[in-house]
Amino acid sequence: MIRRNWVALAAAAIFLTACGGSGESDGPAIKPFTPNEPFDPDPYPSTYEAFPNAPVLITNATILDGEGAKIDNGSLLLQDGKISAIGADLEAPEGATVIDASGRWVTPGIIDNHSHLGAYPSPSVSAHQDGNEISGPVTAEVWVEHGIWPQDPGFDRALAGGVTSLQVLPGSANLFGGRGITLKNVPARTVQGMKFPAAPYTLKMACGENPKRVYGYGNGSIPGGAPFSRMGNMAGYRTAWIKAAEYKRKWDKYSAEGGEMPARDLELDTLAGVLAGEILVHMHCYRADEMAQIMDLSKEFGYKVTAFHHAVESYKIADKLADYGACSSMWADWWGFKMEAYDGIPENIPMVHNAGACAIVHSDSDIGIQRLNQEAAKAWADGKRVGIDVPIEEAWEWLSLNPAKSLGIDARTGSLKPGKMGDVVIWSGNPFSVYTKADKVFIDGALMYDRTDNAARPVRDFELGQPGEGDMK
Repeated sequence: MIRRNWVALAAAAIFLTACGGSGESDGPAIKPFTPNEPFDPDPYPSTYEAFPNAPVLITNATILDGEGAKIDNGSLLLQDGKISAIGADLEAPEGATVIDASGRWVTPGIIDNHSHLGAYPSPSVSAHQDGNEISGPVTAEVWVEHGIWPQDPGFDRALAGGVTSLQVLPGSANLFGGRGITLKNVPARTVQGMKFPAAPYTLKMACGENPKRVYGYGNGSIPGGAPFSRMGNMAGYRTAWIKAAEYKRKWDKYSAEGGEMPARDLELDTLAGVLAGEILVHMHCYRADEMAQIMDLSKEFGYKVTAFHHAVESYKIADKLADYGACSSMWADWWGFKMEAYDGIPENIPMVHNAGACAIVHSDSDIGIQRLNQEAAKAWADGKRVGIDVPIEEAWEWLSLNPAKSLGIDARTGSLKPGKMGDVVIWSGNPFSVYTKADKVFIDGALMYDRTDNAARPVRDFELGQPGEGDMK
């Protein structure tokens, strides 16, 4: 019998909590191609290793633990790259650095689950536009990691804003845009050196105006290509899922019975991985009625949408989203820039939260990712103005634990629970204040950014020798 896993999480076996300094290993030995054997489902595994770290005790801070609790005059101990303890009056182990955070706040690192950094890097020139494979409406065969430039200065700007992990997605031109990737926000020579160990792969899908605009009438001719309408969008999804189900059936039969190995198809590899529950669907979708249709579509073919992105009308169906179990990854107040964004309201995020659904603040912007704490603060304040008084300690879940859930990494990061990764931000004050900045950012217990020390700020190779290098301009 031949056993096959659609998306092997083999990278977990090579994950180490410390390294000699580069933050990147050589990775496992290359598996040679053998035509008569099933293919390697994880041919580009993570080579990330945590940077060197030492024990750190943070004292006298206001702590938001990311799971709904607020601790005044609290302490947090980072040890061996992880959260070791949280509470009051903790003792510093021998050799620990003690940071007096009086007047400052401590939170889990921000996780942005919708970014295009590296795929649409800075400087924004045509040679760098690698986020959309606009060669057909179904391009599930492409992987965004193969288009990410790890020298994008945007990663460092995001780090200065407290972002410790992020999901990079393909664009939204296609019905199926390709695989997304979750990264640790650390400098590395390769994208694999940033790849979050053992994080599930994701699939970017899009509904609404974008696919029908790009393929239907984007070329200026009538009739254009397909899809030309929202009807065509739905037909395109269904056709692709039918093919994927048959492909998966053939591979399942081969796995159980052997015989002649089915022909491999990169597009259907990804879609079959979704049907097997091993690849998480993240779907660009604005309107409430379309999100409801997509939830029905997922039930027809036996998969689940993990998160709807942008989702400016989630407030209209927040109860349905809560029952279904999908997150809504939203802007604080972007609306009206196209017809399907017209009915967005600034209270969207707190209304989704108030209905018991999973609310997330995302950026979809190389600028917005630098101040996601302020985006969350705007949504929090808009809720308070209409009587939705979400405690700040709960609202922080929009930036850490909820996006971690949407990426399948919440057991390891997203909150300050002991045993989780030491992804921590020390803020100069209340992080929901426009005047507050990230003072220090730790990733896996290693100090990766220090606002007061230029030597403790990463500078990408692309910026070396340029005016203003590393000044987080």
